[in-house]
Amino acid sequence: MKRSGEPRVLALDAPGGVPRELPLAQVMAQAGLAAAAPDAWPRLSAALRTQGAAAVLVTAPGGAQGHPRHWLDAAHARGWVTPQAGGEMVQEGLLTEWQAHLARGHVPADAALLAWPELPRLSWADRPGSLPSVPASERPAPDVPLGLYAIVDTAQGLRRVLEAGVRTVQLRVKRPADADAAWTAALRVAVRESIAAAQGHGALLFINDHWRLAAELGARAAHLGQEDLLALDDRGHDELRASGLGLGISSHAVWELCRARSLAPSYIACGPVWPTTTKDMPWRPQGLGNLAWWCRVAQAPVVAIGGILGVDQVRQTAAAGASGVCVLRGLGSDPRLSVPALQEAFEHGRQEARARAGQTVPPLHPTLEGAA
Repeated sequence: MKRSGEPRVLALDAPGGVPRELPLAQVMAQAGLAAAAPDAWPRLSAALRTQGAAAVLVTAPGGAQGHPRHWLDAAHARGWVTPQAGGEMVQEGLLTEWQAHLARGHVPADAALLAWPELPRLSWADRPGSLPSVPASERPAPDVPLGLYAIVDTAQGLRRVLEAGVRTVQLRVKRPADADAAWTAALRVAVRESIAAAQGHGALLFINDHWRLAAELGARAAHLGQEDLLALDDRGHDELRASGLGLGISSHAVWELCRARSLAPSYIACGPVWPTTTKDMPWRPQGLGNLAWWCRVAQAPVVAIGGILGVDQVRQTAAAGASGVCVLRGLGSDPRLSVPALQEAFEHGRQEARARAGQTVPPLHPTLEGAA
């Protein structure tokens, strides 16, 4: 007989299969483990994954509120799952809900996280309780939108959008494979000039990728992709937290949203909303329905990004609830001509969002091409 509070091991044999419960004692014996304590769960799930399981969820009832007591290991994500207050799943319902979301075409990691009644958080590291949190010094108040959000790749371009009236900006300068000392020196100049320009216009500037340089030169905020954050070890996370930088984080799937929420970011980007040629990526377009769902559950300001080229798309994304709307190519050759209409469209969208408050949002659709 299963003892109260004893962990359950739920496994998925194939991505399109049906989750099933495995006998804990049998699984522990096969993995060569003598204890079922949480610190053994990553090794337990790894053993099952080596044996062919597509995904493993180890879960136990009880425990202190906010303490991780669920472990997820799947092809796309692994980490400690921490439910929201009041959002704990009834144990018997996990298999049913996981299977239901798999049937809708979600990959195993997303389906498992969607099984909770309220979207949980997902850790970035393997050890229990590892949920680093970056200070939210630059997090805007919920009723103060980020607005039109211009992304540019030069300090000169940044000055032009500031002069056109944009007050949320990002300097995105990607490091080339052949970056040398001259390139690094030029980047340093661009970041320093961009910080000064943003400060002069009272604007909020996010430096993409180069967060250590941003912190060194006095920037207030940075934007990082999920890969950048995953590449940080414990020391790197501690350094990022100590920097005091506000943080914007990219997200494209439910597991990325759950991880991003654990860092209390300034905003979470949702994309691509529409097809984009700016980046080569495997993600299906989110569409306005998924964007509205993101805005409803993120518990942080959401920024829409991807394929937003004109006033209608700016209005529609703002109407879906986005706090900010990223525009790159849509700025055109002269931001002074394009920005006023784009900002007006954003304000109209915000009015629509207020009118829609409380309405039901569409069901979430899968965001990976391989999902049904």
